[in-house]
Amino acid sequence: MELIGKHTPTSPCVATIGTFDGVHQGHQFMVRQVVNHARQRGLDATVVTFPNHPMQVLKSDFHPQLLTLAEEKTALLKKTEIDKVALIPFTNELAQMDAYSFMRTILKEQLQVEVLLVGHDNHFGHDHKNFEDYRLYGKDLGIELIKCQELTTSTQTSFSSTEARQALLQGDLQTANSILGYPYHMQGRVVKGFQNGRKIGYPTANLQVHPHKLIPMNGAYLVSCQLSALNPNCQLSTPNSQLSTPTPPTLFGMVNIGTRPTLHNGKQRSIEVHIFDFEGNLYGTSLQISLLHRLRQEQEFDTLNALRLQLARDEKDSRQWLTTHPTLVP
Repeated sequence: MELIGKHTPTSPCVATIGTFDGVHQGHQFMVRQVVNHARQRGLDATVVTFPNHPMQVLKSDFHPQLLTLAEEKTALLKKTEIDKVALIPFTNELAQMDAYSFMRTILKEQLQVEVLLVGHDNHFGHDHKNFEDYRLYGKDLGIELIKCQELTTSTQTSFSSTEARQALLQGDLQTANSILGYPYHMQGRVVKGFQNGRKIGYPTANLQVHPHKLIPMNGAYLVSCQLSALNPNCQLSTPNSQLSTPTPPTLFGMVNIGTRPTLHNGKQRSIEVHIFDFEGNLYGTSLQISLLHRLRQEQEFDTLNALRLQLARDEKDSRQWLTTHPTLVP
């Protein structure tokens, strides 16, 4: 078990447990409840989660499509007011543990949980117990059980990782970002691609992401881009009034997700990012893109010139969107 937070040693705490894939608005609402109960009692606030998805252990043929990898999930949780994140590897041994043993061994003995908040669809232990069972076990172990309130808003009545994944796979970026509470992002290393973009005036960075990371529906998207470090050979070709220059720098651009049908480069999907007002070699650089707006579906064009003209329209639409949606820009 890895414990991340303000105080490395364990101390009495209020906790909740879950997969927390995406750390969406429903998760964030639950975390705020944990923090509030912890502050009222003078205890630490702790999230108990897993670096790997439990289904990877429970089903041998399961292929994850994760909203957040372990390090992304931890980074998002650290942005909340939580004191500690306990990362417990989900193993076959853990999968075989019943709810009472899990509460006694992991929660009480190892993490010193005094209060446990449980979500409406949250279950742990191979024996699939319910909240009332957990409450009785807690009474025996000295753990107070509290049922979390569910988040609902005027525009979104349900918040779940499953719904966010489905929305991204269907190209409904607006719904996905509404559930998440932030623009969906992907991070990876820039690798060598087909180098066709530079021939038509739109050079791209070919982004290689983790194989377990969910890749949204094929299409063109407006993105913000964050570089891990700016190569000395890279430069902004023109000033951009919407461009802040923190370290690492945040830029804007367009990404095409798909198979490049116009260029007939095969059926393998790629993630190709064109960064506005930018020149330089990004090979080997770590790049994070946040998807702000879906521009269109992926299309096949008769000529490279037709593709170039469409990319010019996409850029114009992107820059216009940035000026009309300033509050949605990171």
